[in-house]
Amino acid sequence: MIKQGAAMNVRGRITNTRVRAAVWQVPLITLTMGMATPGAAANPDEGRQAGALEEVVVTARKREESLQDTPIAISAFSAAALERQQITSTEDLDQVAPNLQFASYGPLTGNNSAAQVYIRGIGQSDGSSGVDPGVGLYIDDVYMGRSVGGVLDFRDVSSVQILRGPQGTLFGRNTIGGAVLLTTTLPGKEFGGTARVGIGDDRLHEGFAAIDLPITDELGARLSVGARQRDGYVTRVYDGLDLGDENTYTVQSSLRWLPSDSLTLTLRGDYSKEDENGSPFVFAAINESQVFPAAISRGAGCPGATFPPPSVPQNVVDQRCANDATWNLGKYRNGGNAPAKSTLENWGVSGTLQWKLNDTFALKSISAYRELDWSGSRDADNTGLLVLHTDYTSAGDQFSQELQALVETERLRGVVGAFYFQESIDDFLRVPFAAPPPLVASGAIPGSLDYQRAFIDNDNFALFTQWTFDVTEALSLTAGARYTEETKGIRILSFTVTPLTAPVVVPTTLNTPLVAGPGLNIIPRQFQNKYQSTTGSASIQYRWNPSVMTYLSWSQGFKSGGFNQRYNLAPPGNLPVAFDEETAETFELGFKTELGADLRLNGAIFSTDYDNMQLTYRLGIVPLLFNAGKSSIEGAELELTYAPGALLVEASAGYLDNKFDEIAVVPGTTQTVGPNNTLPFAPEWQASLGVGYDFDVGSATLTPRINLSYTSEQYFDAANSAEVAQLDDVTLLNASLTLEWGAWRLRAGVNNLTDEQYRVAGNSSFSTSAGYAEVIYSRPRNYFLSVSLDF
Repeated sequence: MIKQGAAMNVRGRITNTRVRAAVWQVPLITLTMGMATPGAAANPDEGRQAGALEEVVVTARKREESLQDTPIAISAFSAAALERQQITSTEDLDQVAPNLQFASYGPLTGNNSAAQVYIRGIGQSDGSSGVDPGVGLYIDDVYMGRSVGGVLDFRDVSSVQILRGPQGTLFGRNTIGGAVLLTTTLPGKEFGGTARVGIGDDRLHEGFAAIDLPITDELGARLSVGARQRDGYVTRVYDGLDLGDENTYTVQSSLRWLPSDSLTLTLRGDYSKEDENGSPFVFAAINESQVFPAAISRGAGCPGATFPPPSVPQNVVDQRCANDATWNLGKYRNGGNAPAKSTLENWGVSGTLQWKLNDTFALKSISAYRELDWSGSRDADNTGLLVLHTDYTSAGDQFSQELQALVETERLRGVVGAFYFQESIDDFLRVPFAAPPPLVASGAIPGSLDYQRAFIDNDNFALFTQWTFDVTEALSLTAGARYTEETKGIRILSFTVTPLTAPVVVPTTLNTPLVAGPGLNIIPRQFQNKYQSTTGSASIQYRWNPSVMTYLSWSQGFKSGGFNQRYNLAPPGNLPVAFDEETAETFELGFKTELGADLRLNGAIFSTDYDNMQLTYRLGIVPLLFNAGKSSIEGAELELTYAPGALLVEASAGYLDNKFDEIAVVPGTTQTVGPNNTLPFAPEWQASLGVGYDFDVGSATLTPRINLSYTSEQYFDAANSAEVAQLDDVTLLNASLTLEWGAWRLRAGVNNLTDEQYRVAGNSSFSTSAGYAEVIYSRPRNYFLSVSLDF
């Protein structure tokens, strides 16, 4: 008997099971290779059908339905599908999902778990608390409000769904680009569990265990724990510190009560902690003719450095000189000396109540509370000199409540719902940077210090509904709408201390008196903006026969505006710089087919108008968000699964073409969008191919597999800064060998088999006074070995 929550049989092959979306959430689930398939069948061959396609059930429309009947572009993966394709965390999903980019190491936060998520060219790269993500992340129906904490390793996860295009009706908040839905494993009805240990390169050690504990016939619990440790892959020359290391711990628990056939209550709690050395940034370039590099070089005694005019000799190798010749140490060596740290503590509880009144009506309530504390410190210039460093800490909490009323009749299905979200955040940013020109002229070069503290309060309320009507057995019509009202509030305490050693009293609350040195710039009042929007969606789908369905859909997305919270100088009128909401409207034509018993082919073409885009510009040295104009995005996606007998082939391809139709001119900015620029994280081509084959070896099964992914060149900022871009196409090859016998699984493999060295993130202030640029490269080729036992 397959236990509840199992997504695949023990061998991880495609079978006639379903990918289900559960009703809970867990934040940081950490795992490397050898992902568990909790609750798998005790008999290895039970439920296995060679050559049969997996039936995939998704919840993109707030109800369970077949992937092949859903008129939305969706990529759906069970736990076994993720494992066999060597997808171990959210940031690996872009290796298998078309037109998705999922990067970690948010450059402006210095935190290793800051997610930069883009779908079809729409997302957000700024992970600070005053900026909302452009792709919504949901874990068991619970919305995760911040980008930091959005990089999740897959451990006790049963399925992942990626919804492409605006999801402004049913999911609403900040799903203008799309949504990523993660589902965790529910408690099983029988006693059992899984255990796994793994080792690998860079002193990788990881362990995971989960156990199902039936208490009564109606009540069951599940507990899982995990830990992962791994050395970093970038060495800081100054002190030997390894950057990009991993050190995470997780505890999860769930309780599921079914007092009757019509009522289900699921409670969950989780705790996660990360304590790591910092993001693996390295030096990319420095502008030797900019103010900060020249000022700090002259003050340090660099031979030939002048100020004014700003100039640093380019070919002199001297640690007193801020130039490329001295500090370009390669892709995996860092020259910085400032504190480098990344921490995160995340915990939460949630409860989901489902009540089926009768065969037609059902009610659902999803309540959740979370707290998130994180920090990130980095040496932005990655040199031994003080050009610009950052030290960021944040503490916040969120509460969300969603209510749904679901209706299902023979020809009409629909949902009516309400959503409420509230969060409060306390952000503190400390930025030491090179001294301003007057101090340089006087010979005093101790530098300056920016203090920035922001108190943020956000409230979101929405009402939504969507209905599907079956006109005939072949023809269906769907329409929906959502009304959103969002209030953004902020109070900022911002000031500059010059020189760096001047005394300062840092405010601890809004009412604390502020005392600072010269250069005071303060925004002391509470500011608030309200944003309202009504978004809609509609689709028409037609099933030509049991194997072929086509659809035409229209959808809108909305992301509210807000306030920038970072300042180096007092803004005009001593008012925070606000940005307006952005919108997206997409038309999509798609098809979903199952050709015979072993081939599935799904595809879509789309066109999106992306208006009032929220993009990052540099105002002086400070990155601020502005509304940058309008862009047109067109593209296509194709996904294939072919499962004849022991062979399994999985492939995907994505194409994007975008152009700027209108460009906003922002006075005073040094980095702007040009007419030939492209959107960040929007490569023209993506493709993936995975091939595996099952060999019977006595009573065991041996499965070799290769996974290939391709991504064309892309930029990491709206300015298309070449010094930090991924300017070459990237082809990534992973391989694994899995041996399964009975309840045991032994898995060995290699990631990045050809040892590709490519950029995965970047941040450029090259054209500003700071003049620096920094990048992160991929981890080199690495091996792993894991052993797991299902019991």
